[in-house]
Amino acid sequence: MRSIPFPKPLLTAALGSVVVLAAAGTQSAHATTTRASATTTASAASARAAAVHATSRAAAVRTARAAIVVTSARVAEARFLELANLIGQSCEPRVLNAVGRVTSEPTPDSTQPVLSDPVPLTTTEQCAAQRHQLRIRKAFTGKETATYEQMRAGLTGLEYPGARIHRMPNFAGRPVVRLDLRVGAEHLALEVTDIGHGVMVEAFGAPQDWMVTDVRLKRQLDRPTS
Repeated sequence: MRSIPFPKPLLTAALGSVVVLAAAGTQSAHATTTRASATTTASAASARAAAVHATSRAAAVRTARAAIVVTSARVAEARFLELANLIGQSCEPRVLNAVGRVTSEPTPDSTQPVLSDPVPLTTTEQCAAQRHQLRIRKAFTGKETATYEQMRAGLTGLEYPGARIHRMPNFAGRPVVRLDLRVGAEHLALEVTDIGHGVMVEAFGAPQDWMVTDVRLKRQLDRPTS
């Protein structure tokens, strides 16, 4: 077959068009890839920023909650110290003298074991113990406190801080807690046992270097009659 010759200028122009089109296609594909990459990078950056914001917000919420807990504990302790101060003032020797109470302080027994045995209470501490026992018994009379949570709620309602309320093993299926009422160098502590629509409250002296939960007490099997 006879080939048809093309003029050289026309052939050159055609080849140039093909090159231009190929280059344009390459540039278009590159631009599309660049835009996709930029979009992906922007999305990733946005996701990271959102994650950082969420983490920061969660941390701020936790910090705020912790501050509320600390503040509540400080307020509860301040209220208890105010209560303890009022009871202590009513049990000062001059006040007890005015109502005809014996005010002599017991002589400390240097041979008294300190480990986890109770220590003697002073006359002032015994007086304060009676005040605490009376208000606790009165508040719990006729109330159902069959669980530790109910007993704890009742005690915190009487201005005893949760940090001073310590859970003990149940006695005959009834909840038992101990209250650390020590202020400064004092030794006063209470053991509160649920007895069904009421509580039995026993006072004892806790050594300064021991937890109230580590003091050995002889269990009172008989319920108080008054």
